[in-house]
Amino acid sequence: MTTVARPTSDGSSALPAHDPATWRSVPASSTPIDHARVAQLLALEWERFTQQTGASGTHNVRAAKVLPLGVTSSFQFWDPYPISINSAKGAWLTDVDGRPLLDLSMGFGAMLVGHLNPVVVEAVTKAMETGTLFVTPSPSATEAAERFQSRFGLDLLRFTNSGTESTMYAVRTARAVTHKHGIVEIEGGYHGGYDALAVSVKPDLADAGLEDFPTPVVPFDVESGIVHVVPYNNLERLEQILSAYGDELAAVVMEPVLENISIVLPDEGYLAGVRALCDAHGVLLIFDEVKTGLTAGYAGAARRLGVTPDLVTLAKSIGGGLPLAAFGGKAEVMAAVTDGRMAHFGTYNGNPLVMAAALAVDEVCTEEALAGAESVNEGALRALDALIETHDLPAHTVGFGVKGAVTWSTTPVRNYRDYKRTDFEVAELSWLWGVNRGILTPPGLDEQWLVSLAHTPADMGLLVGAFEELAVALRA
Repeated sequence: MTTVARPTSDGSSALPAHDPATWRSVPASSTPIDHARVAQLLALEWERFTQQTGASGTHNVRAAKVLPLGVTSSFQFWDPYPISINSAKGAWLTDVDGRPLLDLSMGFGAMLVGHLNPVVVEAVTKAMETGTLFVTPSPSATEAAERFQSRFGLDLLRFTNSGTESTMYAVRTARAVTHKHGIVEIEGGYHGGYDALAVSVKPDLADAGLEDFPTPVVPFDVESGIVHVVPYNNLERLEQILSAYGDELAAVVMEPVLENISIVLPDEGYLAGVRALCDAHGVLLIFDEVKTGLTAGYAGAARRLGVTPDLVTLAKSIGGGLPLAAFGGKAEVMAAVTDGRMAHFGTYNGNPLVMAAALAVDEVCTEEALAGAESVNEGALRALDALIETHDLPAHTVGFGVKGAVTWSTTPVRNYRDYKRTDFEVAELSWLWGVNRGILTPPGLDEQWLVSLAHTPADMGLLVGAFEELAVALRA
């Protein structure tokens, strides 16, 4: 992806450059936004939301009688209620009110190939004719593993059913290999529901300690074990932790690019530095690629960024919308699974339906197809850059692979504390503005979107057009 770097008026150009495989464009100047105007627009847009989505509100009342908050995942809920969807195809959703919505969430990456991709549908339909679950080895699982081995550069891998499972088993494997239990995580990062990794996930800053020396924040219902938390893009603090506690640490677990707090890019050389420190202190390096994976490019984020971890976890984009995940890596590490030091189980692992989907995704996600989607994403990023500059907005664009984001900050976001200093009120307005105009991005105030293989430049033009309307309204 093209790298755009612009000096900022506040000197942020002195900050380390981001990895050249990523995108960030920061304008040279900006004018603050009138927050009284933001509050006014928010009130109007929330009223518009409830007027447009009555059937979703009614459905949420019904659903809340059997499902906590009326949703099947806590992240699906937002106040006053989430939009309920009846159907999807390609890049589009239809909600229970009958409104078409451009899907720019795409299952957080799971729908990279598009909703009801015909190649995936055909493959899964054919698999249903021969059996849905064998609980024995099958040629389709072997072939899928061979494809992933080649694509992602993994010596050995195992299939699971979710990102949580994959990160859990990766940590267990690291512990079995090193005979150590402690782990290091990145503050603000998210790695699924496994207790050991459910620490300092978007923590309250009142509990999180000093910026350069974050305190692990452990929810009451979590039994984490030994966990240390470090800021992203801070090799000095990581070295301090590894030097002090390396004899009890099994692994450093991290997303190579943080995608739970919008998109936070690695400084140039940062990941290589993490790799070197782990090697120096006898600690394994685990890359959580549940969110990156194929959205980062043909061979995933690790290969694109040029750093080889000991273990990689995958999910979302590899399954074509079916529940598929994997963990794998170096032969000497995965040997713990082979010899039984880390026993790995799962009734539905590698079942014929998800293996058929995985093979179809591998067929569809060619280098050319992914490069095409990335080009569409880059076109949208450039158009948004122009609008940010035209309207002198205190914002900048960030991108990696087929994902992009507008970050409401005049300086680059390099870690969780930087993220917490962004303007969440304007971010909420921007997200809601899109929803009310038929554009659905994830409800996390992070302004992140995903360009699937089904999205066209015209589709992304809708996002750009809505953003232009918002910019005009903000400056009115």
